[in-house]
Amino acid sequence: MSDARVIPFNPDDRGRERAAARAGAPETGLTDAVREAIGARGRVLDRKAAGALAFLRRRISGDYEVDEFGCDPDLADNVLLAPFRPLYNTWFRVETRGLENIPEGAGLVVGNHSGTIPLDAIMTMLALRDHHPEQRRLRPLGADLVFGLPFVGEYARKAGATLACGPDAERMLTSGELVGVWPEGYKGIGKPFSERYKLQRFGRGGFVAAALKTGAPIIPTAIVGAEETYPVLGNSRTLARVLGVPYVPLTPTFPWLGALGLVPLPSKWFIEFGRPIPTDQYPEGAADDPALVFDLADQVREVIQQTLYRLLMQRRSVFT
Repeated sequence: MSDARVIPFNPDDRGRERAAARAGAPETGLTDAVREAIGARGRVLDRKAAGALAFLRRRISGDYEVDEFGCDPDLADNVLLAPFRPLYNTWFRVETRGLENIPEGAGLVVGNHSGTIPLDAIMTMLALRDHHPEQRRLRPLGADLVFGLPFVGEYARKAGATLACGPDAERMLTSGELVGVWPEGYKGIGKPFSERYKLQRFGRGGFVAAALKTGAPIIPTAIVGAEETYPVLGNSRTLARVLGVPYVPLTPTFPWLGALGLVPLPSKWFIEFGRPIPTDQYPEGAADDPALVFDLADQVREVIQQTLYRLLMQRRSVFT
């Protein structure tokens, strides 16, 4: 007889063999991808935490500046504009074009105004601050009513806005700032949905006079998408007179849904900065020529209107 020993089969042995094989097997690509994603997310959180702590240290120590117009750049970048970045990136999915048309120094960005609430101004600020290679800061010009409102006026000034008047605009342009103006004013943001993307009158051309006096180029800017955020179906004029505001809009969701009606619809946005219109070739005193000012304002208006039509033709639908 053979001396070979018979070893009884143990079912647990196969499980141990499989575990050993798995332990010695190379890790799959999926595992590497998951690990890299977790690591990247952790690095982002670490950077945000470090940035927040640095911001708090600057505020506590007073190591920040506020300019003569009340702008607090540190607060604007880290706090005031931060809540609107998800709107820009995820909700409206803004596509920005023509950033190469923004000059290095002074410039006057002139855009169409719409949307009931002036989110178009904030989205334009983010487009230039977050996506321009030089991270340009846009200094919007606001109406008197904006700075007369509690909290809103202080917010606007600290974010970089100032009063829409000739002297302030000229001072900022002379110092090389990028200034933003929406000449339609309340006529633009409060117009009914039936008149969407039809530019209203551009006032008396004060923005053109400021550009002529400083020699700053004018950058016509077309914004598509804001008209559909709060489609204005009507206007409660009686309530507007009682509250002392230009209009109280009636939209498909407001005031019928209460606070929920303040959530903007997720329309698809485009912002296009057109080719600059130079003003430095005009003679001194050109800003005092009403005919020239009117012609230039009309030229800017026509460029914006034609760009709006083109962008609307390119947009597949309101929400995509």
